[in-house]
Formats: sequence, structure tokens, C-alpha cells
Amino acid sequence: MLIRSKYLTTADRTIPMDMARKIQFLTLDIISTIGLGRSFGMLVADDDVDSYVESSEQGLLLGNTFMALGLAGLRQAPIIGPLIMPKPTDPSGPGKMVGSCFAVVDKRWDAAKSASSKGNRSDMLASWMNHGLSRDDLRSEAVEQIIAGSDTTASALRGIFLYLMTNPRVYTKLQKEFDEAVEQGRAPVSETGIITQTAVKQLPYLQAVIREGMRVWPPIVNLFPHDVPPAGDTIMVDGEAVFIPGGTEIGVSIQGMQHSKEIFGDDAKTFRPERWFEEDDDKLAAMTRTTDLIFGHGKWQCLGKAIAQLELGKTIFEVLRNFDLAVVNPSQPWKTKSPLGLFVINDMWVQVSKRNNK
Repeated sequence: MLIRSKYLTTADRTIPMDMARKIQFLTLDIISTIGLGRSFGMLVADDDVDSYVESSEQGLLLGNTFMALGLAGLRQAPIIGPLIMPKPTDPSGPGKMVGSCFAVVDKRWDAAKSASSKGNRSDMLASWMNHGLSRDDLRSEAVEQIIAGSDTTASALRGIFLYLMTNPRVYTKLQKEFDEAVEQGRAPVSETGIITQTAVKQLPYLQAVIREGMRVWPPIVNLFPHDVPPAGDTIMVDGEAVFIPGGTEIGVSIQGMQHSKEIFGDDAKTFRPERWFEEDDDKLAAMTRTTDLIFGHGKWQCLGKAIAQLELGKTIFEVLRNFDLAVVNPSQPWKTKSPLGLFVINDMWVQVSKRNNK
């Protein structure tokens, strides 16, 4: 609706749209609805409501600076810490975002004391409350899910769309799959509704595009180190047992693994979704295990994985079946920084035109 009303480019007029910003609006609206029970309303306003996006970016860049200068420990200092850390009473920046989340939690917490308000919610905040989390825990979880549940998904979507726009062969093939799904009744036409997640999972080329896009552009590249148990542990490396002393921190290079020629072939750094139709079952299994690590593993696996996959599939389908996208500035398609292993992406200017696929 936002694109149709404000950002459609025609042969007579070009209206550039910052796709990086609109995608961030989308992911924040989705995670706020799922997590807090109400949308931030960014897409409706077409604006950074309450400066959530700006606050998130400032927080990441500030945290990265403190880490780089070795000053991260100051946040725990008795006197200095409270002075330099964001506060929920701040009028802007990361503190303002924290304060907004706290306000939602406090309102729901107080309302929960009323019997008439119980049982009316089905969002994450309600679930946490039903499981007995304290007010302080609820505040912490509310802030964490907004940050963790929007930035990474937004980065994945931006990366996938950029690789699609710069690969006409893949772009056209994917749109053909979408058109056939609609023609065959496996997906609704635009006027009757949004594609279901069940239908998304039955589009093999779309699934290959998503997996390949996240492989060549992992949405998060932090090492995420874990401590080895005090007694140490033995792991297998290239078939050889290696003992790791207790207390050692072990991390993984997600980007390095996803670009491994040993696992993905000589063209590992290129965007080629067809690799996911590999007929060698053992090779395909190794590739799949490697890309699955993008979401973590075991008890450390991303709790929002299912939500992220839902957002990725539905968003790509609905955008590309309705519109054609083109990069405005091919020499610099976006501006990006990577604080704390996440991505801050801006100025992803695109032209959006209505598809003539009827």
C-alpha cells in the first residue's frame, strides 16, 4: 500500500525509495505486533516513529566504539556507568527506545492486575507474563526482542533484494515461479490476500534464493563466543580429535564458513541459488548444516528463526510478484557499516515500478 501510494516510478517520473529504511519499518512493525501486541505504525506513518531506527543505529555504533576502545567495562562502574549508559528517561537515542518499551511493559503489567484484562492477548509479552516473568525480566525481554528481532531480519531482506536486483537471470526465474503459483491456484492473487507460509514453503526456487542470499550475505557476522566447560572438551576437526582447555572462548566465523570453497565449490562467493538443487545428498547435507549455523545451534539457536523465515518468504513473494525493482546507483547501491557484528544499512535507493504481468 505504501509503495503504490507514494513510490511508484513510471516512464514519466522517477520516485526513488530508500528500501533499506522501508524494510526496517516493516520488520519493526512486525516484531512490535508479535512481541508487544501493537504495531509501531512506521509503515502507516512512513516515518521513524519515536526515532526507533535512529536509536537502534546509535546504540550499535556507540556500543561498537566502547568495545573498540576497551571501555565496555565502564558500563559496570558504580558512578561512571549510570552516567554514560542510555537511560529510559532520555529524550532521544537508545535510551528513548528503551523507555518506550518499558512504558508498554508497565502498562500491561498494571492492567494485568485487573481480572477483566486477562486472557485477551496472544503476543509474546502476554506469554511471558503468563509464565511468571517479573516486571524487570519483562522489560529486558521486550527491549531485546525489538533489537534482535528487527535488525537481523532487515539485513537479510536487504541483502537478498540487492542480489536479486543485480542478477536478472535469478530475478526473472523467481518471478516466473511466483506467477505460475498464482495461475495454478497455489497462491492467492494480490487482490484476495497474502500468500500463506505453507504456500511459501512449496516454492522451491524461492527457498533456494532465501538460503543462498543469507549464505552470501549473512545478516550477522559476530563470532558469538562460548565458554568451554571447566573440565575442557574434545572436538573433532577434520577427523582429528582436538582437546580444548576449560575456560577457552570459542567462536565461529559465519561469513568464512558460508564462503568456504571446500563446502560450496569454487564459486562459493557468488550468488547462485541453483546450488541448492545439488543431487549429491551428502554434499547437500553438508551445505545445509553449514547455512543452518547462521541461526545458531542447539540451545543457542535463534528463538525467532520461524518468525524470520516467515517474514523473508512472504515479503519477497509479495514485493516481486507485484513490482519490478531497480537499483538507482549501481556504483554504490547502499551504505553499510558493521557495528558489533550487525549491519547498519542506509541509502539503498531503488526505483519501483508496477509489474505488467496481467
